Amino acid sequence: MSQLIVLVIHDPAQVDDVIHAWVEAGVGGLTIFDSSGLTQRVQGPAIRDDLPLFPSLRSVMRGQEAASRTVFSVVPDDFDVDRLVQSAEAVIGSLDDDHSGILFVVPVSRVVGLQDRSNGPKP
Repeated sequence: MSQLIVLVIHDPAQVDDVIHAWVEAGVGGLTIFDSSGLTQRVQGPAIRDDLPLFPSLRSVMRGQEAASRTVFSVVPDDFDVDRLVQSAEAVIGSLDDDHSGILFVVPVSRVVGLQDRSNGPKP
């Protein structure tokens, strides 16, 4: 049975490294979206103390971005999920640590459109 792998990463700066690690581990496709957890909703946006005297619009907007990213991928039933967990933790650190992230796996009873991309695109 195919599986849905969901990883919520607390630090958005680590997303690109996790993506590269997952691709190296054999993931053929994934989706990323901005997310926020209960803590961000309850506490509200943090006041930044690192803004320069004349900040650029980009640096101000960066302070308002969601505090986490959610990465998910559907993998075939024979996929080595433990390898994905290990590759994510190689970047993020132990997921058992506070404020690192959370990963969970959900069985998927039906998938339409999932191709095996482990050997590159099919002719």
